[in-house]
Amino acid sequence: MADGTGPGRITLSGILFGVILVILIVVSLYFFIAQPFWFPHLASVHGRQVDQVFMAVLIVTGIAFVIVQAMLGYFVARYGASNNEKAAYWHDNPKAEAILLIGTAVILTVLVFMGQRVWANIYFADRPANPLIVEVVGQQFNWNFRYAGADGGFGKTDPKFVTGTDAFGVDPADPAGKDDVVSTGELHILANRPVLFKIRSNDVIHSFFLPNFRLKQDAVPGMQIEIWMTPDTQDFTRNGFEVACAELCGLGHYRMKGFLTVDPNEDALNKWLAELKQ
Repeated sequence: MADGTGPGRITLSGILFGVILVILIVVSLYFFIAQPFWFPHLASVHGRQVDQVFMAVLIVTGIAFVIVQAMLGYFVARYGASNNEKAAYWHDNPKAEAILLIGTAVILTVLVFMGQRVWANIYFADRPANPLIVEVVGQQFNWNFRYAGADGGFGKTDPKFVTGTDAFGVDPADPAGKDDVVSTGELHILANRPVLFKIRSNDVIHSFFLPNFRLKQDAVPGMQIEIWMTPDTQDFTRNGFEVACAELCGLGHYRMKGFLTVDPNEDALNKWLAELKQ
């Protein structure tokens, strides 16, 4: 396009680059539609909302990706360049800029509010009634879990009582802590019953991550953070789900993981707790 208005010149390099972009678009659409590498199996109620927001963002960005890459491939293939050719140029176009700016702002605002609604449903909803309460302590490089005993209450804790064998620091003088049940690396919860996690850390920042349940919460030293969710799964296989640490927490970060089992009823959970007490 010598003067910016001509028909342009098709070049071999432009065609090859355009073909590469077409292949990129097709492959990207395949992975998006076929989903061979996707989220792990969904196993919680609120996880559906998380997946819906993710899908909405992916669709919007996917459409933008296809349009931009297709236009780039077309112009590269259609308008070759040589030393005496110049591209068309104009200083500004207020109408086009306004349409693009307003359209982008509306789309992003809608996506933000969708995400905020899900966030509020997770972090600002009323505490569920009659939840299974599990205390969680992260430390280099293990996840530790504590359940209330037969009395239904947890023993008092204090950091001065934390030892290599007691990550929770249970006060030995508190009788309520005598029947508490502690597990390292293995977590059990109940199907279709809300579970309330009380999360903290004994050393550095960890991140309590349950991929199948779309739940992730940092464990921060000096803080106890509560988060809850409701399991929704029929997979009652023992050690069926991973408990990961999603925060780089030291040299042993790679091995800081545990396993989560969703028990079908309280009898199965109580049987497991009884085995731990033996």
